[in-house]
Amino acid sequence: MVQSTISDQGSEVAAHFAAAKAPGLAPQAWITHLAKPLPGAAQGPLAGLSFAVKDNMDVLKLPTTAACPAYSFTPAAHAAVVHKLLNAGASLHGKTNLDQFACGLNGTRSPYGAVPNAFSKAHVSGGSSSGSAYVVATGQVDFALGTDTAGSGRVPAGLNNIVGLKPSKGLISARGVVPAAQSVDCVSIFALTVATAASVLQAAMGYDPQDPFSRQLSLATTAWPKQFRFGVPSTLQFFGDDLAQAAFAQAVQRLRDMGGVQVSVDFAPLAGAAALLYESALVAERYAAIREFFDAHEDNIVEPVRSILAGGRSYSAADLYEAQLKLRAFAQRAAPMWDAMDVLLVPTAPTHYTIADMQADPVALNRNLGAYTNFVNLLDYAAISVPSSLRADGLPFGITLIGPCGSDWQLADLGQRYHHATGLTQGATGQSLPDPVPMAGLKPSSTVTVAVVGAHLSGMPLNWQLTERGATMVAQTFTAPDYRFYALKGTTPAKPGLLRVEPGGGTAIAVELWQMPMDCYGSFVALIAAPLGIGTLKLADGSTVQGFLCEPQALTDATDISHFGGWRAYLQSLPSTVSI
Repeated sequence: MVQSTISDQGSEVAAHFAAAKAPGLAPQAWITHLAKPLPGAAQGPLAGLSFAVKDNMDVLKLPTTAACPAYSFTPAAHAAVVHKLLNAGASLHGKTNLDQFACGLNGTRSPYGAVPNAFSKAHVSGGSSSGSAYVVATGQVDFALGTDTAGSGRVPAGLNNIVGLKPSKGLISARGVVPAAQSVDCVSIFALTVATAASVLQAAMGYDPQDPFSRQLSLATTAWPKQFRFGVPSTLQFFGDDLAQAAFAQAVQRLRDMGGVQVSVDFAPLAGAAALLYESALVAERYAAIREFFDAHEDNIVEPVRSILAGGRSYSAADLYEAQLKLRAFAQRAAPMWDAMDVLLVPTAPTHYTIADMQADPVALNRNLGAYTNFVNLLDYAAISVPSSLRADGLPFGITLIGPCGSDWQLADLGQRYHHATGLTQGATGQSLPDPVPMAGLKPSSTVTVAVVGAHLSGMPLNWQLTERGATMVAQTFTAPDYRFYALKGTTPAKPGLLRVEPGGGTAIAVELWQMPMDCYGSFVALIAAPLGIGTLKLADGSTVQGFLCEPQALTDATDISHFGGWRAYLQSLPSTVSI
């Protein structure tokens, strides 16, 4: 166990990051930066990694401010998640800036200063976890903790070219975290790669009976198939940002290229749920979270945070029940969409504002940033934001993959595949992505290898029956010299028949080996009509696989084409006028 103390706060703590120590970086990303990092355990799964935490999380003997100096207090213990990460070996470098009381999605609502974007000092970083995203994107730490109530763990990730993992509610304890809206709060993870974020999740997750919203969740352990179904809202709003719209279209095509099948989703119930977060009695939970302090120190809270929280005073208990009933109705309307898709794709943020524009119109523009994030926790979904592209103006664009509660490992697996398909570098560091790693929370997917010899070969008429089931070609090889090969008559499209004969009495025939998810294999075999079938083929190296064989009686009037050594060679020998 880590026994961490800070004996002399004055000598150990430097408020903000000294410019001489970090030239070119924004010091306002930090509220408390440790001159000497707080070490983690000598050994552990996160040993050697550095991290920061949003300053609404407790760290023993360091002030917790929630970006409000008048609120500041010094806790007597670490937040549960901080304690776990230190015990896992990570070293803590400090506490980061945020939109005050985690109320905002833009990073400008803090008396410690507006945190800029890692790619443009003129643009917002996103919030409320602004500092955590910035210090990760600029390579100051390996990962950072944020919180996510309405998108605070995703919007800053999308705007800074990093990963933002928002776990299922209750998966990570929020004990020791200043609540924003406690029933929907999540501790979130920022990292340069999905692999790092997933490692942190594995170390941080776990049931905590002292957190009233902690849950014992059973996470899905089987990856989605290579041919997954992804939903896209039927209507999308980019608020006039053509570059963001083009970037999202590129993301949709990339998912298709990865094997995804696009389905259209009615966004209305999701948008309806999102609107309730700030436009109904649900906002009273934000006021209730700090009611005693707010009522005594309202003037110490910045605008528009003060007005938003004050609005929570005006609702009655009956109003709250009415809002909760509306939310349940939206949840019921949205539930059937999961029957048609595995994952929902949305822009992490539909546009990217300058700091000046945000400060000039802080409420409406902030609402726009949350267009595709606000509903997620209200409807009990999991999500991960991953980098997608750099726009023509050099600003990052991210996508968010959303799944049902408990789909965290599946989202991480798909998110990693997507991130590595982009060709992007890590954050603003310019460093290439490392090789992807298997998701520790997923079981290896069961597959079957199938040898194909004719119309199912790549580029041939029936190859789609393989690819639509997520099969991938893994090798081109030959059978053992124990087969005869025939061109069947009267088949459409034209097909060959492979017959096994006495060992050494035949010819080696060219085959392709395709690896297919086991759960798709049955539907593939069901498509195969007599006289063809699936049996066991012996390959040239002596190994055996499943593959196409032909019933002997169908070869009576077939043409022996064994001497061609394969279907492609036979087809190439035919006159161009011959129809196959």
